[in-house]
Amino acid sequence: MQRSQRIGLLVAAAVVAVVAVIVLSGGDDDDSSDSNTAAQTTTTTTGGTETTTSKPPEPEVPTIVIKDGEPVGGVEEIELDKGDTLQFRVKSDEEHEIHLHGYDIEKEVAAGGQVAYKLTADIDGLFEVEIEDLKEPIAEVRINP
Repeated sequence: MQRSQRIGLLVAAAVVAVVAVIVLSGGDDDDSSDSNTAAQTTTTTTGGTETTTSKPPEPEVPTIVIKDGEPVGGVEEIELDKGDTLQFRVKSDEEHEIHLHGYDIEKEVAAGGQVAYKLTADIDGLFEVEIEDLKEPIAEVRINP
C-alpha cells in the first residue's frame, strides 16, 4: 500500500469517526439550552479534528428614553448579580442630571443627547436611577448578592 493510500484511509477513518460521534450524540432529546455557554464549531482537516470556541453574543444594553421629564414606557427594571457589569444608557429630549443612587454617580445628559453608565456591580441591593433635578425615577436597579 502506498503512502498516499494510507493517508487517504486515515482521513476517511477520521471522517467516519466524526460522523459516528455526531450521530450517536444526536439522540439526546433535551431541548434545554443555556444561552451563557459558548458555541463550538468542529472542522475536520487532513491533520485531524480542530475545535474552536466562540464567545456568546453581548447582552443588549438597556436604553432609557426621557421625554418631557418622564421615562418613556415607565420605570425601567434592571436586574443582575453582584460582580456583573451594570450597563445602561439614558437619552433625553432636555438637559438633565441623571443620578444612580447608592453608587452616587451623577452624569449630565444634554438636550437631544445621551449618556452611558458602565460599572462593576460591587454593591448588592435595590438602587434608584432618577432625574435628579425633577426627582423623577427612571430606573430601578436590583443587584442580587
